[in-house]
Amino acid sequence: MLIHPQFDPIAVSLGPLAIRWYGLMYLAAFGILWWLGRRRIAQGAAPITREQFDDLIFLGVLGTILGGRLGYVLFYKPAYYLSHPLEIFAIWQGGMAFHGGFLGVLAAAAFFAWHRRVDGWRLMDFIAPCVPTGLAAGRLGNFINGELWGRPTDLPWGMVFRGAGDLPRHPSQLYQFALEGVLLFGLLWWYSSKPRARGAVSAMFLIGYGAFRFVAEFAREPDDFLGLLALGLSMGQWLSLPMIAAGIALYMWSRGHR
Repeated sequence: MLIHPQFDPIAVSLGPLAIRWYGLMYLAAFGILWWLGRRRIAQGAAPITREQFDDLIFLGVLGTILGGRLGYVLFYKPAYYLSHPLEIFAIWQGGMAFHGGFLGVLAAAAFFAWHRRVDGWRLMDFIAPCVPTGLAAGRLGNFINGELWGRPTDLPWGMVFRGAGDLPRHPSQLYQFALEGVLLFGLLWWYSSKPRARGAVSAMFLIGYGAFRFVAEFAREPDDFLGLLALGLSMGQWLSLPMIAAGIALYMWSRGHR
């Protein structure tokens, strides 16, 4: 049995200003994505220039934050925020949803492609391999904060988290770091290293993330205000199933439009 290190969530304090580890993880996520994107542009694997990519990153940040917050509000606590609408803007209190952030990024990329007259599928195929490193950074932030812990386990690497009782639990944040972050990045980077049909790389991202998230959710403790839903599945699993279905449909479409 292991004990969570109980990191201080505040990385640096400068008087009244507190810089949190989770915020630094977001900064690292976009920094790594920017570096990887620049590298793919240099390799000729992008439908946009470096200057256009900088503009896309700015829109992506907005899409991630706005979409992630609204996704959490609508998918997880709609009744609560309907009664407390001003708290929707209290992002510092926590509450971000990947699936909402994903939709926000899609909307930002679609707007960029339309405004700059860029092939939307080629743009998404360019972005997709860079995204998992950002997901990995986010899961490290969850682990440092000691949040989103896993279900009780008797495995030797079970970990006791502050606020989660005395039972050892799966360090599910690290599972998701390994699956949605490291493994998915390796698969997509390899898959995109060769010419693929339009939309194929994006399809692999949808299928890969959806499948890895679905599996990891079996080890993750469901949100206490939701619990398990129909068929004993969590909200994260139900939101991942449409991603998998959309990925399969997109892959079949891409094979027919080589």
